[in-house]
Amino acid sequence: MDAAVALESTVIAHGLPAPHNLDAARRCEAAIRAEGARPCTIAILKGQVRVGLRPDELRRLATASDVRKVSLRDLPVVVARELDGATTVAATLHLAWRAGIPVMATGGIGGVHRRVDGRPAADISADLEALARIPAIVVCSGPKIILDLEATREQLETRGVTVVGYRTGTMPAFYCATSGLSVDVRCDTPEEVVALYRARLRLGLPGAVLVTVPPPDRVALPPESVLPALEQALRDAEARQLRAEALTPFLLARLRDRLGSRVLQANIALLEQNAIVAARIARVLATSAVSLP
Repeated sequence: MDAAVALESTVIAHGLPAPHNLDAARRCEAAIRAEGARPCTIAILKGQVRVGLRPDELRRLATASDVRKVSLRDLPVVVARELDGATTVAATLHLAWRAGIPVMATGGIGGVHRRVDGRPAADISADLEALARIPAIVVCSGPKIILDLEATREQLETRGVTVVGYRTGTMPAFYCATSGLSVDVRCDTPEEVVALYRARLRLGLPGAVLVTVPPPDRVALPPESVLPALEQALRDAEARQLRAEALTPFLLARLRDRLGSRVLQANIALLEQNAIVAARIARVLATSAVSLP
């Protein structure tokens, strides 16, 4: 098996501001190569699914204004109309699995969105459905902190996704080292993660092993500094009646505006760290006897 790591492209086209988006993409790919694995950034270019991008194609995703954000529902539209698209976690996971790549790295997964009016949230990310369906290993820093973390954790449990704390006993929350919520199991090495994944495959279980990695200590943000800024950002979003795909980039941009460069530094650092962890897992998986379904 090839030691390959899939990378999503929405973070390049829509998640980070220029020029940091291109820098982060290059750093993640370089980190994977340095670990002896192969980076495969996934995107749709002129209607063609691309698993692995050239440097000029990464640059286009980072600079063009007409790159569509592509989740599962959007894939056939972008392909049929020969458009350019940056794939979310859900779409990347789907395309990576079809290409025979069972390991993926990202920043934070989507989940259940929060509301400020006290009503139950109806907006649930397609990432959760993909994680429940596709038997892969996804390395991230937990759900994005803009989400309802408790509801997202409950959804992961309900959908049968095994949540791993990588060298931690609690699930991180993107920029923050912990959400205060438990994981299903702690793993301290890539070998432990692969053993857990192999057990899931032998048992015929659908769905992913979600490996959650806290951001590096040097850049992790304390929740007490993030949550007030998040509450204000949610109120701003509610006033603008933002929903669906517009909500996440708006909230993340608001946090960057309010908390400054610390948010950007944390985001880039955790992306690079997750890429390294994923590459190490991919290398172990490539040398083990695993038969993918």
